[in-house]
Amino acid sequence: MLRHADIIEKLSRRQKADLLTGRDFWSTVAHEDLGLPSAYLSDGPHGLRRQADKSDHLGLNASLPATCFPTAATMANTWNEELGEEMGKRLGVEAAALDVNVLLGPGLNIKRSPLCGRNFEYFSEDPHLAGKMAAAYVRGIQSNGISACIKHFVANNQELRRMVTDSVIDERTLREIYLTGFEIAVEEGEPKSIMTSYNKLNGEFTNENMHTLKEILRDEWGFKGVVVTDWAGCNDRIKGLIAGNELEMPACRYGADDVFDALEAGTLDEALVDERLDNLIELVLTTDAAVKAAPKKWDIEEHHAFAEKCAEESIVLLRNDGALPLKEGERVCVIGDFAKNPRYQGAGSSVVNPTKLDNFVDCMTAAGKKFTYEQGFNRYGKKKKGLMKKAVKAAQQADKIIYFAGLDEVTEAEGLDRCSMKLPQNQLDVLSELYKLGKPVVVVLSCGSAVELDVINDSNALLHAYLGGQAGAKAVMKVLYGEVNPGGKLAESYPVKYEDNSSAPYFPGLENTVEYRESLFVGYRYYATAGVKTAYPFGYGLSYTTFEYSDLKVTDKGVKFTITNTGERDGYEIAQLYIGKKESEAYRPLRELKGFKKVFIKAGESVTVEIPFDKRTFRIYNQNANAWQVEGGEYTVEIGASSEDIKLTGTHSVKGDATDFGYDKQKLACYYECKTAKVSDEAFELVIGRPIPKSTFDFYKKNRMVIHENCTVADLRYSKRWVGRLFAGVIRFAIRFLRGIGKRTTANTLIMGVLHQPVRGLAKFGGMSRRQMEALMLMFNGHLFKGVHQFLSKGKKKKEEKQA
Repeated sequence: MLRHADIIEKLSRRQKADLLTGRDFWSTVAHEDLGLPSAYLSDGPHGLRRQADKSDHLGLNASLPATCFPTAATMANTWNEELGEEMGKRLGVEAAALDVNVLLGPGLNIKRSPLCGRNFEYFSEDPHLAGKMAAAYVRGIQSNGISACIKHFVANNQELRRMVTDSVIDERTLREIYLTGFEIAVEEGEPKSIMTSYNKLNGEFTNENMHTLKEILRDEWGFKGVVVTDWAGCNDRIKGLIAGNELEMPACRYGADDVFDALEAGTLDEALVDERLDNLIELVLTTDAAVKAAPKKWDIEEHHAFAEKCAEESIVLLRNDGALPLKEGERVCVIGDFAKNPRYQGAGSSVVNPTKLDNFVDCMTAAGKKFTYEQGFNRYGKKKKGLMKKAVKAAQQADKIIYFAGLDEVTEAEGLDRCSMKLPQNQLDVLSELYKLGKPVVVVLSCGSAVELDVINDSNALLHAYLGGQAGAKAVMKVLYGEVNPGGKLAESYPVKYEDNSSAPYFPGLENTVEYRESLFVGYRYYATAGVKTAYPFGYGLSYTTFEYSDLKVTDKGVKFTITNTGERDGYEIAQLYIGKKESEAYRPLRELKGFKKVFIKAGESVTVEIPFDKRTFRIYNQNANAWQVEGGEYTVEIGASSEDIKLTGTHSVKGDATDFGYDKQKLACYYECKTAKVSDEAFELVIGRPIPKSTFDFYKKNRMVIHENCTVADLRYSKRWVGRLFAGVIRFAIRFLRGIGKRTTANTLIMGVLHQPVRGLAKFGGMSRRQMEALMLMFNGHLFKGVHQFLSKGKKKKEEKQA
C-alpha cells in the first residue's frame, strides 16, 4: 500500500517522470501545490560540502564553512563505533543547519588495492570493520532526522574508467568481501538511502543490477529506502527503475523523457513507478520536517574540539625506540611543509571548507614549545637543494628532529588512481640527510592510504596521522608530547612493497574489465595466509604503555578474556577476534576478523573483555548452493593485538549445514594454496562460473572504434574519424601542459571531469537532451556538420512537450 497515494494520484505521467530525476545539480523536483517540497543532497562523508555558488561535482567552487572531521580512512583507525556515531550526530546537526536533507556518505568500499585514488574516503580492507563503522555513522547522522546515504554500491574499487569498467567477481567473493560491509550498515544502521556506483558488476551497471539491488538489497536485507545514482551514473533509466532505483542525479532531461515515453507506450509498469515515487516522497517529507525543525547554527568550537578528539584517537604509533614522548624543554627542530600547511583531507567531491584550521607550527607556538621550523622540501615533489640545506643547518642545533612527510592533496584524489605507493623522492632525500646528523628523528606521516615507507622506517619513531581533519595538528602535538597516549590501530595493511599486494597483477583494469582474480585474499587475508611479510600488519598500533592478555574462555555465545595494563600510563587497547578453519572443504583465508573491542585501561589495572559471536561469525557463502551456510567442525578462535600478533588461541566446534561446495581442489590449487599472483584462466572461469569476459576493446587499431555513449573521451583516440581523435588529443595535450606548468590540480580536474567521462556523462553533466548527446556521437564518428546542426537545432517537438 502506498503511503503517499494522496500525492501520487494527483501527478500526471509527465510529473511522475520528472520527479524521478533531479531538479538541478543537488536538489529534487518540488510540487509545493501538493505539499511536496524539494530535498537537497550534499557531499559530506567527513564534513558538509554545500556549495554557496554554482554547483559542481569536482570540488572546484567554494562551499559553505563546515567542520572538517577526520576522513573515513582516519576514523577507521579508532576502531571506535561510539566515537563514529557521535561524529555522525554532529554531521547531522550541521547538515540540518545548512538545509541539507541527504548527506552523501559514508563511503565503505573495500580497499582492494593501495593505489585506489579514493581510499582516503573509505574505511578499511576488512568488511566487518568497515560495516561496523559505517553503521555507527549512519545511526549518528540519522538521529537528527536527515538521511545518510551509504556509497558506492558496489565493487567500485578503482578510479580509472570507473564509469564504464566491468568488475568481474565470483559470487562468493562478492558476498563475503564486497557486500558484507554494506549488509552490516543496512541492517544495523538502517540508512534511508544508498548510492549505486558508476561501474558495471558482472556485465550489468550497478544501478541496473537486479541481483544486487532487488534480490540482495531489497529482498534479503530488507532495505526500504531510496536508491540514488551517483552523479551522472545512470546508463539506462528504465532498467534502473525496474531494478530498484528511485532517483537519478543530477537533473537529466532525457532520463525523464525516457520514463515518460515508456509510460505512454505501456512498456513500463506505472504501478512500479508509483512504488518508486512513494519511497522518494517518504524520504523528502520526513527529512524536510527535520530540516525545518533544526537550529540553523551549531557550536563551532565544540565541533572543532570534538574533531580534535577524533583525530587523537585515530593517530597510530608505528614505531618508537624511546624517542617519544618528547620531553618539555627539549630543543626540537620541526621540518616539513606539512607542518605549516597541513594535509588534512582528500580531494574531489569530498572537499570541505573548514570552519577553522590548525597547523602544527602555530599549535607549537601557542603552547609555548621550544622549537624552530624549516620547510625542508617542496610538497609537490620538486627538488630544491636550498630548502634542504636550510633544514639540515637548523636541525644541527636541535636535540630532536620532527619530520613531517606525506602525500600531497593532488596525488590522492577522486577520479584517478595513484601511479605507485612511493613517497616523493625529494622528501626521502631530505630525511636521509637528516639521519646523517645522528640525532633522534621522529617522522609524522600524513596520507590517506598505504605507502612504501623506504627510509621512513629507519626513523627513531613513526607516527601516522593519516588525514586528521581541521583539528588534526593539535592532536599530533598532544600525542608527541605525551598529553595523549596513542591508541589507534591500522585499518589496512602496509605491504613492504606494492608488488606484495594480492591485487597488484590485476589492478587496475585498463579497458573493458577489471578481474578480481585474487578472490577472497584481500589485504591481511592474503598476507597472513600466504606468509607474506608486511611492513605493518592490519590492526597494528603501539602505545606508550603495554598490555598483557590472559584467561581466554570460548563459549557458544562468544569469547571472554582479560587484558591487563602492565605499563605506567593509562591507555586504550583494541582487542581483535579472528576466526579460522584449518580443515575445510572450501578454500579460506587463515584468519578473518569477526569482532573487536576497544577498552580504556588504567595503569596497573585489568578488565574483562567480551566479544559476542553473531550470525556472520562462522558463515560461508556456498556458491554451489547459492546460500549462506555453516561448515561444521572445529574452528580456531584467536584474540590478537593485530592480525599478526595473536595473543590468545582457542578452538570451538560448530554444527554445520553446509552442502557440497562443488570445488575441484586440483584445478583450484592456486586458491587452496593461496598462490593468487598467477591465477589461470581455467581456475578463474571455474570460480566465476562462466567464460571470462573480453577484457580488451573489441576492435583492432587499424579498424578503429565506432563511438557510442559509453565510450570515454580517452577512448576517442581510437575513433574512426578525426573529430573524435582531435578532441581526445586536445584534452590529453591540455593535461600534459597543465602538469608541465605545475597546475596539477587543474589537470586532475580534466582527468576526472572530462578524460574518463563517457559521452553520456558529458551529456548528463552538461544538461543535454538525448538528441544533443546523439549529436555528439555523430560528430565523434566523423559526421561533423550533421552533428553540429543536430546539436544546435531544437528538432521535432515531442508529444509530451506539446502536452506540457
